[in-house]
Amino acid sequence: MSRPAQLSLGQGLGGASKSALESVREPGTAAGEQETLWMPTLDVNGTTLNYEVTGQGEPLLFLHGLGSCLQDWEFQVPEFSRDHRVIAFDLRGHGDSSRPPGPYSMPMFAADAAGLLRALGVQSAHVVGVSLGGGIAFQMAVSYPALVKSLVIVNSGPDATIRTFPQRLMVTSRFAMVRLLSFRKVGEAVSKKLFPEPELAGVRASFIERYARNDKKSYLATLRAFVGWSVLAQIGEIACPTLAIAADHDYTPLALKEAYVAKMPAAKLVVVPDSRHALPVERPQRFNAVLRAFLEEHSGHAASVR
Repeated sequence: MSRPAQLSLGQGLGGASKSALESVREPGTAAGEQETLWMPTLDVNGTTLNYEVTGQGEPLLFLHGLGSCLQDWEFQVPEFSRDHRVIAFDLRGHGDSSRPPGPYSMPMFAADAAGLLRALGVQSAHVVGVSLGGGIAFQMAVSYPALVKSLVIVNSGPDATIRTFPQRLMVTSRFAMVRLLSFRKVGEAVSKKLFPEPELAGVRASFIERYARNDKKSYLATLRAFVGWSVLAQIGEIACPTLAIAADHDYTPLALKEAYVAKMPAAKLVVVPDSRHALPVERPQRFNAVLRAFLEEHSGHAASVR
């Protein structure tokens, strides 16, 4: 992801000056061409968040998954920044954001995202989240409905309550792996399930390198925040247009996604064949086509204050 210039905002939510929010062009870039805005960090809720903003248009916020970072959207940012103001950031405890001690919570992650949007002058945004990020997107829609113009949930849901023995076994295994192994070893094991095809060797290698950067305390604090969390009882109140995108080989059964979509007044489900949990990275062209169609259907007036 290109970083043509570096700007920084002041400390706290009140430090976003008008000049700091203006776009920066690469040398030789003509007016009207895609512009990239990049500010390395911003203090939100006592945590320093690393983020990037690219392009112009309606705001589009991407939320990554557990143990990942904003670079997981590298196949989406160039595509959607052609006509959207794309915002991606590292969650607290992840990537180049700060790693404060736990405990963390899903409302805390949602508050970080909301604080970042407000600091950038965004009144509402299309919010896209994968896995953990999908849960945070749901929490945002419940806690900050005015900020969420539309909702896109990728291989996730509004409930992470442990109800079955296989679910408990999967979670227990992940806790054990993280405690006993290095993150490089964990990344190698996870990547084989996410990207099994030989032609995805490069994607698998990038995933392992990023995963190896994780911090055990932050990762475990995040995992504890997600496991047992639920806003299932509130999703019937989410009125914004919602798209659930499901990989046909995801960890969780398709029936669970069908069930929560049925409880929402403005939601629909799209299943992407021959895909797995890390769908935006594994099958970016298919994912982008589904997301593009949804955004075109629900585009409207610009929603940011520039």
